[in-house]
Amino acid sequence: MNMDTPVPPVDRYIVLDAPPRRLRDVLLRWEVILVILLVATIVVNTIVSPYFLDVFNLADATFNFSEKAIIALAMALLILVREIDLSVAAIVALAAMGIGYAAEAGFGPVGLFATGIGIGLLCGAFNGMLVTWFSLPSIVVTIGTMSLFRGITQVILGDQAKTKYPQEFLDLGQSYFIKMKETGISWLFVPPVPLSFLIFLVLAVLFGLVLHKTAVGRQLFAIGSNPVAARFSGIPVDKLRFLLFVVSGMLSGLAGALLTARLGSMRSNIGVGWELDIVTMVILGGVSIAGGVGSILGVVLAVLVLGLVTFGMSLNNIPGQVVSVYIGALLIAVIAIPRILDKVRVRPIR
Repeated sequence: MNMDTPVPPVDRYIVLDAPPRRLRDVLLRWEVILVILLVATIVVNTIVSPYFLDVFNLADATFNFSEKAIIALAMALLILVREIDLSVAAIVALAAMGIGYAAEAGFGPVGLFATGIGIGLLCGAFNGMLVTWFSLPSIVVTIGTMSLFRGITQVILGDQAKTKYPQEFLDLGQSYFIKMKETGISWLFVPPVPLSFLIFLVLAVLFGLVLHKTAVGRQLFAIGSNPVAARFSGIPVDKLRFLLFVVSGMLSGLAGALLTARLGSMRSNIGVGWELDIVTMVILGGVSIAGGVGSILGVVLAVLVLGLVTFGMSLNNIPGQVVSVYIGALLIAVIAIPRILDKVRVRPIR
């Protein structure tokens, strides 16, 4: 062999960016499991009740969870960065009270929605300031502000109820944004969509784009995975956490406005117990309580699953106490099952 003849390079190995996905990996994704649960929920409810698949019934069902779902989007980002806001339902009540007084002062629909969102913004900023400026645990802070905001509403209102609102404002909460329209083709129609559910869908798309397609979203995942490393990487951790509390407050105020418009009245106990429902939506959606893991798609699917399950229960005259038991048990199961599976996987073989 001639020593001058060039020797072709030998391929050593190729390092892949990510291991190839198997069918099992796809099927075990949390979003796929939620889709299966959603399909199963629809099938079971359809079999049990002949009224479940009625278009108007389904549209009415979205009224019952759309306001909670709007708040759940903000809650998902907070839990993603290892924070939580348990004062959201109290902010709803405080914003609804402010809207009631603004309506009596002659505000129109735009002013009433602005009042609710503005009150929510101030409450969220107060929470964010306590958490970021004073380094207080968010769960302790928001438990305190939950009592504070609800207490202010109860002290000011007492047993009163606010019932005087302009009709244009009530129409936004009680009517369909897109109404059923007859067409020349018998099978073509536009389904009814309540305004609150439409707002939820639009916000879900926006939150999904921000979280999964922008640098800010990557920063939020980094904060949730390791806040200390994120801070040393130059990420404005406290600024982003503060903004997330502000967004949570604003969406709670928006939800308070939509809820008030839908009910046409408000009392100091409005929205009581929403915290549990909202946190359940987020955790069921696959957002890790330890932070750094989650998706907006999972939250949307969890909202639909919980909403349709509770709607099916109501169609079958199942008491609300049973629904509360179901939601509480589901929350515990969703948190506990992944931990149990992790312990089983790492258990040494004897």
